[in-house]
Amino acid sequence: MSIKEIIKVPNPFLKIIAKKVLVIDENILVLLDDMLDTMYNANGIGLAATQISEDKRLIVMDCGLTNLEHDDMSEEEYNKNVESNKIEPCPLKMINPEIIYYSSNITEREEGCLSIPGYNAQVKRPESITVNYTDISKNNITLEANGLLSTCIQHEIDHLNGVLFIDHISRLKKEVILRKAIKEFTNDK
Repeated sequence: MSIKEIIKVPNPFLKIIAKKVLVIDENILVLLDDMLDTMYNANGIGLAATQISEDKRLIVMDCGLTNLEHDDMSEEEYNKNVESNKIEPCPLKMINPEIIYYSSNITEREEGCLSIPGYNAQVKRPESITVNYTDISKNNITLEANGLLSTCIQHEIDHLNGVLFIDHISRLKKEVILRKAIKEFTNDK
């Protein structure tokens, strides 16, 4: 397994719509493992294949087992709890995920992104969802999610559709974040 480079804004690859995975073979399984390792290495809770320049509908995440009881927990609180071993890992690997139901209840949660590190914003999303996906054993799974897991799944599927979390905030806030982030990330090179 290897750690992959996570691309950052303004990389145009972040705006592509990823292609459906047609064959689940050893290469896909290794890529999912690499994605999980990359996500953990970057202290993230989710990662889409497009964030590592892979044009495939694959996402990984780990919102932890005990987090399901604490859906109001912020990403920062979640990371602190993981570091202090208060949350048991619960990695998820999804192939060709598709949201089939969005609740009408909307919730607001602070989001960040490994492709725009260091920048966060409050994002409104449906509180709960139902997602269909294929797992690594080629089983078709239907999962109902709420709280942080629901937000994470929506955020990562957005990546597969070329959408960033900043596309859900006001134009002014988006422009400020993008301007600062692009300046910072281009100066790092």
